[in-house]
Amino acid sequence: MAYPRIPTLDTIVDHFICSLRAAQRKEDHYLRWGLTHVLPESLCTAILVLPIVPPMLGSTDGTRNSYNAKRTFITPELREKFPVCKQLTEALQHPDVAHQFQETCDIDARGTFLRVEYMQDTDGMWLEPHRDVPEKIFSMVVYLCTGPDAKDWGTDIYDDQKKWVGRSSAGFNTATIFKAGPNTWHGFEKRPINGVRRLMEVNYVRGWSDREQLAFPDRPILL
Repeated sequence: MAYPRIPTLDTIVDHFICSLRAAQRKEDHYLRWGLTHVLPESLCTAILVLPIVPPMLGSTDGTRNSYNAKRTFITPELREKFPVCKQLTEALQHPDVAHQFQETCDIDARGTFLRVEYMQDTDGMWLEPHRDVPEKIFSMVVYLCTGPDAKDWGTDIYDDQKKWVGRSSAGFNTATIFKAGPNTWHGFEKRPINGVRRLMEVNYVRGWSDREQLAFPDRPILL
């Protein structure tokens, strides 16, 4: 028997759309949306048991670009190898999901491309305050953190002077969505990671030069 059971595509699509429709809009510091119960629980389990070893990075310079070769993007190769990667990306690429992203976040999804990164951060990882590039039509971080310290592993929020002003919740199977803008400073303050900080970043991107990072390099989003 295959374990864990992976939900059907329709189940994932319907579940995710319900989460998007119920998103809580927040406007303090910058516009963003908070989601709960983002993915079916069995899908979360299937992601967490993927046989992908967390990269051992040691000290980093505060950017993810400095270790691009060790990052895990859900590419056509991973989609072919792992059914959970195929099912997840097919759901996020689905026209009904793209339409709901448009409705919830007021974006133009047509003709964009899906980019999904599976992150497994270990002790020593941190991110300096930064803003996303405009090629990302939106950024969604899905938290899949577990363990007693996981509640403290949310994304840090900064003001225009890069002063720390708050932190997103990292509750299991919650998510935050925001659009790149002049005041969307965020990062991850240096602090202990006792275990593995697991999360997924989902983007629809336009004009993305690193085609090898895309889930469907030759298949744009259709509505």
